[in-house]
Amino acid sequence: MKLNYPVKSVFSACLAYASIGIGYITEVQAQTAKVIKVKTDHTIAKVQPNMWGVFFEDINFGADGGIYAELIKNRSFEFAKPLMGWSIQRKKQQEGEILVVNRKEVNTANPRYLQVKKQTDDFELVNEGFKGIGVKKGLRYDFSLMYRQLKPGVKLVLMLKDANNKIIGQGSLTPDQTGSDWKKQSASFTATETDPKAKFSILFQGNGDIDVDMISLFPGDTWKNRPQGLRADMVQLLADMKPGFIRFPGGCIVEGTDLANRYQWKKTIGPIENRQLIVNRWNMEFANRAAPDYYQSFGLGFFEYFQLAEDIGSDALPILNCGMACQYNSAEVASLDELDPYVQDALDLIEFANGDVTTKWGKMRADLGHPKPFNLKMMGVGNENWGPQYLERLAIFTKAIKAKYPNFKLINSSGTDPQGDRFDLLNTTLRSNNADFIDEHYYRPADWFLKNAGRYDNYPRNGSKVFVGEYAVHANGNITGSNKNNWQSALASASLMTGLERNADVVQMASYAPLFAHIDAWQWAPDMIWVDNLKSYGTPDYYVQKQFSTNKGTDVVSITLDEKNITGQDGLYASAVTDQTKKELIIKIANNSDQAQNIDFDLEGKLKLKSKGINEEIANSNLNQLNSFENPEAVSPQKNTVNLKGKKLNITLKPYSFNVIKIPFNQ
Repeated sequence: MKLNYPVKSVFSACLAYASIGIGYITEVQAQTAKVIKVKTDHTIAKVQPNMWGVFFEDINFGADGGIYAELIKNRSFEFAKPLMGWSIQRKKQQEGEILVVNRKEVNTANPRYLQVKKQTDDFELVNEGFKGIGVKKGLRYDFSLMYRQLKPGVKLVLMLKDANNKIIGQGSLTPDQTGSDWKKQSASFTATETDPKAKFSILFQGNGDIDVDMISLFPGDTWKNRPQGLRADMVQLLADMKPGFIRFPGGCIVEGTDLANRYQWKKTIGPIENRQLIVNRWNMEFANRAAPDYYQSFGLGFFEYFQLAEDIGSDALPILNCGMACQYNSAEVASLDELDPYVQDALDLIEFANGDVTTKWGKMRADLGHPKPFNLKMMGVGNENWGPQYLERLAIFTKAIKAKYPNFKLINSSGTDPQGDRFDLLNTTLRSNNADFIDEHYYRPADWFLKNAGRYDNYPRNGSKVFVGEYAVHANGNITGSNKNNWQSALASASLMTGLERNADVVQMASYAPLFAHIDAWQWAPDMIWVDNLKSYGTPDYYVQKQFSTNKGTDVVSITLDEKNITGQDGLYASAVTDQTKKELIIKIANNSDQAQNIDFDLEGKLKLKSKGINEEIANSNLNQLNSFENPEAVSPQKNTVNLKGKKLNITLKPYSFNVIKIPFNQ
């Protein structure tokens, strides 16, 4: 994740293509068909099965308050302000009856709990949720908590309430076990109304002392109905994309503001009450979007990431800290002679994912319910790190990992920018070291994307491969939030992606970033999928990404205009693949012009093409058009039948359109 620092102008995008200088066609030209030649059996590259993936980072409340379906904020009282998110409501409060107790020496992972003493009157403990709690009528809600009491005497009434304090769901729980050890107990109840901004209340009744911790509430419709699982609608949007990989757990949160704040995967597995919460590094990164209540509970941890990737048929691609904190923040580094624990974390992660159940970490995976290996093939060492200090640390990681796992693939960082001295140093050195993958990131205006569609045409075909790990078109700085995900940005992305696909022998993986954003709690935009407490929708960028990932094909074939790659001539950008499994020729072509364009496709080759095909067209004459909760498919694919005459196809491309033309064939 690239921070917004003056090292470059990320947000200097143009609002209209008129200023891009790509040369619009005239109406007369639009009436004259351009001849585009496709050599249908001339394979120029193989497409990797995992080429188009997704990148997840816990930014914009993407995990806690997002895909991780927990509804209670600060469930274990571990925020810097222990009662943040909570309020106590009663007629007359008595000093000392509610205490936050710290047992740091006993439980460093989860030191705080709430001590409730001898109530004489009922009182309520109320949680506000993450910008409210989304409640669905008729849905079951699953409550749990950990508690400790020496003798019984307390009853908990569980209530969901709307903004007017009307009860819209109610249950109860009577803690029935006693002793000095912590116990866990659960209860479920059903909501009677729908409300996106409800709150949750625990009414304490009776007369007794009780300690409580890990107060939790989950909806009953989690993904695959897993207890304490993920939000099903958000996972489904990912599953529908059929991504080849999931890169996780993020970008800058891997590095951390400093090394103490870095992501440590071993602290994110096992019982959730033992996962040590830390502040999210996006908590206060941007003063104008400060989120003091943004923490990482790690309920979504590395086991859950692996499980999610497996669920939706994706490869797992974890990124690990290389002994360097964010170089825009503290720039703290672990000294080279203290790097062993960081390297060991990487080796242990491979064993956790792939090791036999007789190994230490393979047994841990099995104990968590997954004896079968996850078949991890690759990982990233560092995120957007740069400079000689990165190269020194990377060399140590590479030597150790390759010595034990010689066929394991490593992703190496090329820094924050796709050009400049930092990039040149890393790109040159990493290629000379024969790095497996070099991770390039670019957050740039639309015109940069259009001008760089041919970026990889002249890259070396042998040696290190490219992973475009983070990219997105950043519109004008005056556009904010979800408004950044307009059709102009998505169309420019599609245009660049034709260049990535054409060069699939060089660019073997790519993922848009970031993935999720909560409409009431975002720090960074644009983002592929926007959510509120109940709903989610895919942006125009989502549909572009989905079109590539679900139509990736197996073999890149030649597609040219006047014997040249199609990289912006009259606003056109194109690539073509065949899918030897589905038996389809797939042409992807973007029209960035404000005029319709008449195209004659000349489909050369021995493929026996059928006479009918489909054009999945995304088009809108308004470059500022958005999708929204109210109109989630305003910009989305529309299917039309196309007819061939022999090996000729004539089609008119609408202005500002992206087209995926699929023609079945017999071998």
